[in-house]
Amino acid sequence: MGMSENTTGLILAMASSAFIGASFILKKKGLKRAGANGTRAGVGGHTYLLEPLWWAGMVTMIVGEAANFVAYVYAPAVLVTPLGALSIIVSAVLAHFLLKERIQKMGIVGCVSCIVGSVVIVIHAPQEHTPNSVQEIWTLATQPAFLIYVAAAMSIVLAIILHFEARYGQTNILIYLAVCSFMGSLTVVSIKAIGIAIKLTLEGISQITYPQTWFFVTVAAICVITQLNYLNKALDTFNAAIVSPVYYVMFTTLTIIASAIMFKDWSGQNASSIASEISGFITVICGTIVLHATREQEQASTPGSPAWYLGGSSMKGVEDEYLINLRTSDYLEP
Repeated sequence: MGMSENTTGLILAMASSAFIGASFILKKKGLKRAGANGTRAGVGGHTYLLEPLWWAGMVTMIVGEAANFVAYVYAPAVLVTPLGALSIIVSAVLAHFLLKERIQKMGIVGCVSCIVGSVVIVIHAPQEHTPNSVQEIWTLATQPAFLIYVAAAMSIVLAIILHFEARYGQTNILIYLAVCSFMGSLTVVSIKAIGIAIKLTLEGISQITYPQTWFFVTVAAICVITQLNYLNKALDTFNAAIVSPVYYVMFTTLTIIASAIMFKDWSGQNASSIASEISGFITVICGTIVLHATREQEQASTPGSPAWYLGGSSMKGVEDEYLINLRTSDYLEP
């Protein structure tokens, strides 16, 4: 008897987190080695491009993102997206042993919280019905409830870009991250639709000729470009230790909401299971915040020491190099 689609998605999501978490460490070791032999990335150097470890980190990250992409085809976003937090644990553990960046007691509490929350989410995750054609996905995307979500999201994004960004963008972190998160939620549902179309095509049911398939590709491209642009602005303006957890919480929350509305992830579940999933998600969020708060305290208590964070570094140039590791589905996974 084969594995259920949820189990396949779970395995892929966990593998994705492992690869992406490891990629941070490989890239950082590569950056440190390159910095010792030439100009640091933090002051504009590019010697890391000649460092095999940095490229190993890039390849590992790409493999992780590919696994995350496929995971969305088999499992609902309410299961896959929160598991992106496991990459933080992988990074923390590997950094403890390979980079000698000690995990403090509160950091261990954060790791345990992420694990416990993830287990609760996995246990109560709903079984997802995979659409049989891109036309069926289009029907889900054009249902009134989801159209209302899209209209609300785009209205907020346009209002921020046209009015609030110029006034508050440099002082309020929520301005840039709101754009990233709303566009990110639309990115995930579009990528999920593209993934399903690819899966069906590989099974012999071609979806390439349908204009809806290319519509989802176009939407995903526009959303990813916008998301990256405003994520760059957020990292350039605010401390990455603050950007990462806030972005993770906003992005994951809005992605789960968008997916639940479009794909009806919670349809047929009882109130107890839904409450358990929400509790697990909140536990993961708390663990993520504790981990980042611990790292921020370590940086403050050790002046001059390099600090690493999910999706960034205390050095602006290194932040730019780590930016690609942020999930577009986690993930540009928070």
